[in-house]
Amino acid sequence: MKTLKKVRFVSLMLTLILVVMMAVPTRTMAAEPTVNLGSTASFAVLAGETITNTGPTTINGDVGLFPGTAFTGQASATVNGTVHINDAVAGVAKDDLVTAYDDAAGRTPVTIIPTELGGATLNPGVYASESGTFQITGTLTLDAQGDPDGVFIFKTDSTLITASASNVDLINGARFCRVFWKVGSSATLGTNSHFAGHIFALTSIAAQTGATIQGQLLARNGEVTLDTNTITNGLCAAQTVPGIQITKTASPTALTSGPGSVTYTYRVTNPGTNPLSDVVVTDNKLSPVTYASGDANTDGLLQSGETWVYTGTTRLTATTTNIATAMAMSGETAITDTASVRVAVSTVTGGQIPKTATPWYNALVAGIALMLLGAMGYWRTTRRIHA
Repeated sequence: MKTLKKVRFVSLMLTLILVVMMAVPTRTMAAEPTVNLGSTASFAVLAGETITNTGPTTINGDVGLFPGTAFTGQASATVNGTVHINDAVAGVAKDDLVTAYDDAAGRTPVTIIPTELGGATLNPGVYASESGTFQITGTLTLDAQGDPDGVFIFKTDSTLITASASNVDLINGARFCRVFWKVGSSATLGTNSHFAGHIFALTSIAAQTGATIQGQLLARNGEVTLDTNTITNGLCAAQTVPGIQITKTASPTALTSGPGSVTYTYRVTNPGTNPLSDVVVTDNKLSPVTYASGDANTDGLLQSGETWVYTGTTRLTATTTNIATAMAMSGETAITDTASVRVAVSTVTGGQIPKTATPWYNALVAGIALMLLGAMGYWRTTRRIHA
């Protein structure tokens, strides 16, 4: 009897242990829900104090400011959306930004990782650093592991700083609309860097010269500073609907000495779940646009979350806004997306006097002077005779 009771007890304990072991993975592997953007979803740029722009910036999405009223440099920005300055729409968006910020700030469980994100490959989750800051030097790779709804949340107590030419690379279904950066003070995006995700900054955001952003720049209390940037925001497409996204940048962003050569870089991403075939990139002001890199497994298919890079070079003689189009097939369905960028070209108007006098120029000036003196002498003599 005692032996039988022991066997039953051991059997019961093993059953309980198995139940617990089965329950733990279910709880820890639960998908992280996305952050609700509310009415901020349509905004590419939103600030509390001011928006300051320098150079030909392209903003694909709405622009909002509340309670501030100054959008300095707006004339040189191309906004493919609606501008809301200190109006009711911007006010509601600011309230929704506070809600989204608090949501991201409160997410758990949190994985503590190093401050430097460059060189790391991360899966969906919630991340913070012991230092309370994050920086990106080189490339940060976000791997959704085939789940296009995989959510990445990065939380800092103070700053987020990306280095010049740094990059956030999305692979295996990762999408910018599922990447969130809660920044406790201010964010700085380095020169010619490429960034992906929604930035919720408590204070301010500065995008330095040539930085490109796929996502949002949302500053609660301070300003957003722009300098010849391309910011592209879009709604997170339903996964049953195929899609393609293209962003475009120019180097240089302005020709200050007159006509010259400009090289354009195009990034084409598949935000859906199905691979895309027959990908073609064209530009209405130059040809050819040439594939450079990105097809990791060389299968000729733009896989979910994969980004292909194209380039094209042309000579500009006047300020130009050109439009790139990405086209592909999702099964039997043709899909397209467009992106534009503006390059300013300085021109010289009117003639200029040579800085260094040449013999023919000296002779010309002297001849004109003698003619004028002779005419004046003749006029005075004629006047005396008639007097």
